[in-house]
Amino acid sequence: MSTVLVWVDGEPIEARAGHSIGAALLERGVRVLRHSPAGGPRGLYCGIGACQECRVRVEGRGTVRACMTAVEEGMRITTAVR
Repeated sequence: MSTVLVWVDGEPIEARAGHSIGAALLERGVRVLRHSPAGGPRGLYCGIGACQECRVRVEGRGTVRACMTAVEEGMRITTAVR
C-alpha cells in the first residue's frame, strides 16, 4: 500500500493512503485527539462518525471527524480541538 505525508501538530508523519486520520494516528500511538470542556481526554470512541469525540482540525476544511476523513498528501491536521 502506498503512503502519503501529512503534518500533525506541525510534525510530518507517513500514513497509509486511503486510511482515515484516526487510523493513521492510532498507528503512531496517538490516542488523545482533544480534551472535553471539562478537561477529559477524548479520542476514537465509536469509529463510525456518530459520537464526534475524534474531532480534529484540517487546514482548509475546518473541524472534521478523524474516523471518517481519509488522509491526503500534504494534509495539515491539528489535534486538541475543543
